Amino acid sequence: MKQVIQNFKTGELYVDDVPLPSLSEGMVLIENHFSLISAGTERGTVKVAQANLINKARQRPDLVAQVIQNIKKEGLKATIAKVKSKLDSLKALGYSTAGTVISSMDTNGVFKPGDRVACAGVDYASHAEIVAVPQNLVVKVPDEVRFEDAAYTTLGAIAMQGIRQAETVIGEKVCVIGLGLLGQITCQLLQANGCAVFGLDLSESFVGIANKYSADKAMLRNDPNLRAACDNFTNGHGFDTVIITAATQSNDPIELAGDLCRKKGKVVVVGVVPMDIPRDPNYYRKEIDIKMSCSYGPGRYDVNYEENGQDYPYAYVRWTEQRNMETFLDLLAREYINLKPLTTHVIDIADAEKAYDIILGKVKEPHIGILLRYSENETKTRSVVTLAAGKPLSQVNAAFIGAGSFAQSYLIPNVKASGASLDGVVTSRGITAKNVANKFGFNFCSSSVNDVLGKQEVNTIFIATPHNSHAELTMQSLQAGKAVFVEKPLAINTDQLQEVIETKKKHNHPLMVGFNRRFAPVSIQVKKEFASAGEPIVMNMRINAGMIPKDNWLQQKDVGAGRIIGEMCHFIDLMQFFTGSEPVRVFAECISTSNDKITPADNISIVVKFKDGSVGNLTYLANGDKGMPKELIEVFGGSRIGVINDFRDGLIYKSGKTVKLKSSGKGHKEEVDAFIGALKAGQESPISFRSICLTTLTTFKIHDSLHTGLPQDINVDELL
Repeated sequence: MKQVIQNFKTGELYVDDVPLPSLSEGMVLIENHFSLISAGTERGTVKVAQANLINKARQRPDLVAQVIQNIKKEGLKATIAKVKSKLDSLKALGYSTAGTVISSMDTNGVFKPGDRVACAGVDYASHAEIVAVPQNLVVKVPDEVRFEDAAYTTLGAIAMQGIRQAETVIGEKVCVIGLGLLGQITCQLLQANGCAVFGLDLSESFVGIANKYSADKAMLRNDPNLRAACDNFTNGHGFDTVIITAATQSNDPIELAGDLCRKKGKVVVVGVVPMDIPRDPNYYRKEIDIKMSCSYGPGRYDVNYEENGQDYPYAYVRWTEQRNMETFLDLLAREYINLKPLTTHVIDIADAEKAYDIILGKVKEPHIGILLRYSENETKTRSVVTLAAGKPLSQVNAAFIGAGSFAQSYLIPNVKASGASLDGVVTSRGITAKNVANKFGFNFCSSSVNDVLGKQEVNTIFIATPHNSHAELTMQSLQAGKAVFVEKPLAINTDQLQEVIETKKKHNHPLMVGFNRRFAPVSIQVKKEFASAGEPIVMNMRINAGMIPKDNWLQQKDVGAGRIIGEMCHFIDLMQFFTGSEPVRVFAECISTSNDKITPADNISIVVKFKDGSVGNLTYLANGDKGMPKELIEVFGGSRIGVINDFRDGLIYKSGKTVKLKSSGKGHKEEVDAFIGALKAGQESPISFRSICLTTLTTFKIHDSLHTGLPQDINVDELL
């Protein structure tokens, strides 16, 4: 299918063929008929990508701070590689579309094939022939509303939320600063609400449109008669409300709003403007209320609402994103809103570059509302895009299911360097699959796992998807006769683990989990040192992990399963590696707190007893400071001590002497090399399946210990 894409590294903007997006639970698959280019918003997005690296950094000082912190933790080389990977990405443009439902997996059963719908959302309602959109960002379009007008729904919801924040009532006098697309719609909605509307802008053409179709009166910002006109319009009292819909780096809108507003009036900020609010003479002396409007309405930036489909109770949150969208469409159907004068251009998707030349000023044409039009295309529903047909394959012919930042930084480059073939890559978003395929030289990209599972030439699958899908994809891959490398964790509950075990018994192909730390050169050196100790060892592992918010997918029980299962498994595996023994019992305690921002289980102390008498102490912390290195590992036994400092260096204390150990990272490259090497030699996984199951089961038992307050025995034989 065709999609408008921008390369964030180069700034290049173009239309490309990408696989169609996949459909998952809570999503609706839609064939677009029209999408709206929001000139103000998208102009800013495109210009950021087109800026050089220094200017990109100036515009995102928050990301620069993250890079500096990452250098401290992972070193300059690793950080540069990660930044390059982030920059070399493709950006989907657009966030307001209208079309027809192809299929739906919405949990409420609202949407059916053939339904006329409008949809919203950055990275969802994109300029593409087919889009997959979360159910709460999709609304049905009344029969009376044209697709062309329905494509404006997102902008309409944004304008409506600004008005709701203003709490305007019939008869109030309202000034709208900024008469672009958002401002024009805001003016029309205010008029429909019974308000007297005065519009301001720097553009003569926008003022002309507003005077003709949207406002009771509109003027140029620099008109010398502006203040007198405002006084006449408000009978000298000032405006009840000023709504700022402009997008500018100037502080003038916020200053002007205070000047034009009446005593005890309101200023509502909808557009993107500086917020340097002058105390005197207006905001303080007039006691002006100033409010921010958050995009489409309640639900915006709430993962549970937007991505997980959890609606707010109607009685308590009357106007959500979705309900604002529905109301705007209802107003269109009842002809309270007239969008036809706002549409200045309708351009075919194949010629989308021309549209962006217009909004960037490369082509001088008056414009306000620009629609992209989509027509029938026989390749529209194709899940596979071939890039290098007939490319020679190696002994290990690999495909990736999932290719996020981790896979792009640590797995794919190392698989390629190992001599394996990169055949196919599958992601839920076609644009991501296409980008990764181009970047690393895959033969084909797809949005369907069946395209790699069913391909006979693919003999090895790498799985790097969200945690809740690991077990199912592992089983499907084994059943398809593939060797499997799956990122941790293998499973997120006992039932999943049991199913994987049963599948492995029936389809005994190599299976490896991404426990990379045991492959780090410094870990191997420490293990070698203690192999001859001849006695149990004690291991202390302090992990300064840092906080991850509760709404992050990693913290969601049914998706990421939390950090005990999702990350602490690394250190349970490392303990097994150092001891060469199996865990038999575990006890855990976490902090107790009434602070809702803190996840207690992310601040935990764990004691693991091993069959050979060894003991492992894992202290995992999210409440520390980023300035301290993340991982400190100490091993005691046999009159010697081994220390690993964040896998950047290590020490051995023995016979009163200190030996420095070399390190070259956390073992990602060595892990991949070991797995690929085993496949080439016809051997099993470098980590035994029993050990993998023990590590996974131990993380489940940690949860059990927290819940019961008691030590938990670990017996993997019950599952095996």
